[in-house]
Amino acid sequence: MAWLCLFLAGLMEVAWAAGLKSTQGFTKLWPSLFTGLAMAGSFILLSQSLKTIPIGTGYAVWTGIGAVGTALVGMLLFAESATPARLMCIGLIVAGIIGLKLVS
Repeated sequence: MAWLCLFLAGLMEVAWAAGLKSTQGFTKLWPSLFTGLAMAGSFILLSQSLKTIPIGTGYAVWTGIGAVGTALVGMLLFAESATPARLMCIGLIVAGIIGLKLVS
């Protein structure tokens, strides 16, 4: 259950990170509320997962999911570059996340 909470926390991190662009500096009400709720949910789920998962592993996996997910959202929704080098670096982050899960 802790790993599921951690995964969902990572997905919510992607949501709030991507939502920041829509808030326009927190001047737009609904995107700002969505972003704030996603932030709170992400932190709550992260804290729940850290009751069982070591903090170093949990935090690294959470930020890794957030980094990979946000980079992919940027490519898919905001037309950011998807060069082979960038995709390879994202793949390395994914490999690190999988490695941490396997040794924890």
